[in-house]
Amino acid sequence: MKEMAKNWANSYLFGGNADFIEELYDKYLSDPTSINDSYRKYFDSLQQDGKSKDIAQNSLKEKFVQLTQNPRGTNIGGDISKSQASVWELIDAYRNIGVTIADLDPLQRCTKEKPRELSLEAFGLANDLEAEFYLELDMAKSVKMKLKDIIAKFDAVYCNKVSFEFEHISDLNERKWLRHYVEYKYQEYKLSNSERIQLLHKLIEADGLERYLATKYPGVKRFSLEGGDSLIPALDRMLKMSAKNGIKEVHIGMAHRGRLNTLVNIAGKSPQKIFDEFDGNYKQGDFVLSGDVKYHKGYKCNYVIETGTVKVVLAYNPSHLEAVNPVVNGKVRALQDKANDKDSIMGVLIHGDSALIGLGTNQGVLNMSKTRAYNIHGMIHLVVNNQVGFTTSDVRDTRSSRYCTDIAKMIESPIIHINADDVDSLAFVVDFAIDYRTKFKKDLMINMVCFRRHGHQETDDPTLTQPYMYYLMKQHPGTRKLFADRLIADGVVTSEYVAEMMENYRLALNKGVHVKEATMQALPWYDNFDIAPIIKAKLYEPVVSKIDAKTVTKVTSIITELPNDKFQLHATVAKVVEMRKLMGAGKRPIDFGFAEMLAYGSLLTQGISIRMSGEDSGRGTFSHRHAVWHDVGRRELTDCGYIALTKLENKSKVSLYDSVLNEECVLGFEYGYSTENLRDLVIWEAQFGDFANGGQVLIDQFIASAESKWGTLSNLVMLLPHGYDGQGPEHSSARVERYLQLCAQNNLQAVMPSTAAQMFHLLRRKALTNWIKPLVIFMSKRLLRLPEAMSVLDEFTTSEFKFIIADEMTTAKPLEVNKVIVCAGQVYYDLVKSRSELKLETKVAIIRLEQLYPFPLDILQAELSRYSKASKFVWVQEEPANQGAWRQIRDNLDSAINTTQARFTVVSRPESASPATGLMSTHNNELKQLLNDAFT
Repeated sequence: MKEMAKNWANSYLFGGNADFIEELYDKYLSDPTSINDSYRKYFDSLQQDGKSKDIAQNSLKEKFVQLTQNPRGTNIGGDISKSQASVWELIDAYRNIGVTIADLDPLQRCTKEKPRELSLEAFGLANDLEAEFYLELDMAKSVKMKLKDIIAKFDAVYCNKVSFEFEHISDLNERKWLRHYVEYKYQEYKLSNSERIQLLHKLIEADGLERYLATKYPGVKRFSLEGGDSLIPALDRMLKMSAKNGIKEVHIGMAHRGRLNTLVNIAGKSPQKIFDEFDGNYKQGDFVLSGDVKYHKGYKCNYVIETGTVKVVLAYNPSHLEAVNPVVNGKVRALQDKANDKDSIMGVLIHGDSALIGLGTNQGVLNMSKTRAYNIHGMIHLVVNNQVGFTTSDVRDTRSSRYCTDIAKMIESPIIHINADDVDSLAFVVDFAIDYRTKFKKDLMINMVCFRRHGHQETDDPTLTQPYMYYLMKQHPGTRKLFADRLIADGVVTSEYVAEMMENYRLALNKGVHVKEATMQALPWYDNFDIAPIIKAKLYEPVVSKIDAKTVTKVTSIITELPNDKFQLHATVAKVVEMRKLMGAGKRPIDFGFAEMLAYGSLLTQGISIRMSGEDSGRGTFSHRHAVWHDVGRRELTDCGYIALTKLENKSKVSLYDSVLNEECVLGFEYGYSTENLRDLVIWEAQFGDFANGGQVLIDQFIASAESKWGTLSNLVMLLPHGYDGQGPEHSSARVERYLQLCAQNNLQAVMPSTAAQMFHLLRRKALTNWIKPLVIFMSKRLLRLPEAMSVLDEFTTSEFKFIIADEMTTAKPLEVNKVIVCAGQVYYDLVKSRSELKLETKVAIIRLEQLYPFPLDILQAELSRYSKASKFVWVQEEPANQGAWRQIRDNLDSAINTTQARFTVVSRPESASPATGLMSTHNNELKQLLNDAFT
């Protein structure tokens, strides 16, 4: 009992606190005075003789791992001296905290003293400078060096103008590879004279373009790269090493800082085109209606270097900084999937320091990096860290972490910090990044610490908020001059040669051309896709969306067949499967879930791939799709479900994923994916329609406007559950009004299908038409299983998508109708029921408007003309009057009436700040009032 009581008293040292205690113990071993007195006394009691010093826990853990891997080759026995153990601890300290005193700031705003944690005194090594020690824990394979040389080595690697962080990586083999690479290769790294001249050439281009633009267009916004000029030689080196490692395409996402420079000197856009945009004398491209400012645009070229040719694509991006990141991810994954090769196509994201740590998009993109649905085998992140975000340079105001790159530690990504003035080391860092991505297929972060020569843009005065920073900046000669002087001092070039290079670039800019035209061969944006049919396409062009009975039978048979006899379906799913067999045989009406599956299955047989992701897309949020089956009898964690649709692949592929919980990034990814798969069906499904609010930047800046601004096309389908069922404000509205407000110039297709057959034909038409636009489907939750919304088999084999659905009840005697109601979505079924109860079937016509945009004016006008005796025209919606479709379509509704006297009125819920009530009783009363108003 006494022993138990003693253990209980010390229980705080174990269990969930064990890691914390181990960390304290490591600190105690390095410096007993650095921890709380009570803990120090406890640790003192553990020392056997009061003099011996234990070895740090982390080092011991690693030694025992190595011992188990190679018990004979690893010497960690009793012959390890106290000093040798201390040297290993010192090396670990360099790896962990050396970065804190690295010379990373080109402006040298503060001096950094070596902390006590890196002092020889802290490890009891002050008298051992001339003694030799092993560098590695595996002493049988390790070199020995004098301690003074070890210190010099690790100072150079971790405390100089470059430093590395990777001790947070849990995989020992990966960590050992990283250590060996930087600790042995960095100091041996040497560029040839021609390689250094190439770096200088790109620096001269970067510096020269900014100076030229400043002279030719003084005071005009350009978001200069000055101070971060090293970005251009870094990207040039990255392309060279990419080609050397078999990478054929590099897709770059970046914000506006330095974009003009990257467009010209990396993506191959001719200087003259940039000048024309400054002058306002440029020609819009295909599909471009509004255009955009020059520092948001993208470009594409074949970048020719001695190691090969790499296609470079700089993605279009608005001012929303990091919003392009998931889009680039999606584009890269789409191309990798098409090529069935994840290694030859690479993504590069260029971040600002404040944006990287400040915007949640980056957390989302990093979180997606290793998932099945979004993995692209490693993205290289390059931070142009100018140490000031807009006007905020005080770290206490920009982040809560030591470095802006600390966010990358969440995925155990290596982080390299580099002073952007050290161009030679920057080349090493780039080589390292490509080698790492090639070997480990993981993301890597490069923190290129530089500065910003001007304000946020060229008319901004940064001295108002950063006087000291800009005092130092005025004294900085520029990276180009520093590097040129270094090459001159090394005898690589002469000052005359540098002057000639600068003059040649200036003369080329005068002509509006590149110095070496052959090195960047411009490509059209759609260089591997025939857009002629898309340019000519019309919305209402005929599309055969029906399928024959043979296809129905084939698809039904395959998607209702178990993979094997041992596979056990959940009872609910088994019932759905049995119902689908009857539906496919024409013995039961077809519901929305099976309609979707018929659409996907039939498209796959026609060679059209299907990709869908969303937070619960496999089964469907409302348990209606069941495209992915799970064996309820399985007892293994590895099974990710069975997708019967894969059996229908015909030079096509089906990909169904339950997504990460981040609407902005997933929506951006699928949008990017769709831009490279215009002939496939790419779908993003929101769990509830208003969940898309989390991705509003992507909707506004890309999905709705990218074609008008940049000429980039997308065939993305957004499935947004929508409908008022008394489930509260967040589960009712997909915000129809927002999408219709974004609609203009035929930029989107917005549809609210009211039957299963309509859903089927809509999806198939979308995949088969040449009219390429994003499609927003407002999908009723209630109609998924409503018997009245189900469709008979003939509607799938003989019909097509209907932009409006006429009222069959009043077709025979249209002249008896005195009121016409037009509506959309599930409220139709409430209206029909109410009309029947009031016995008004011959007096009131109810027409369904299935497509809200582009508004089918001519079709609706022709249908309304049949009711020439009608005097009342009503738009009925279940949404509040200030929401829903009414205010966006009422002019079109009025235009569809053939008389100038008549006007549409609206019946809806009252105006509301919230989308819907959360009280079922209130909901029912509102619906009752709405139906009463519709017929009185």
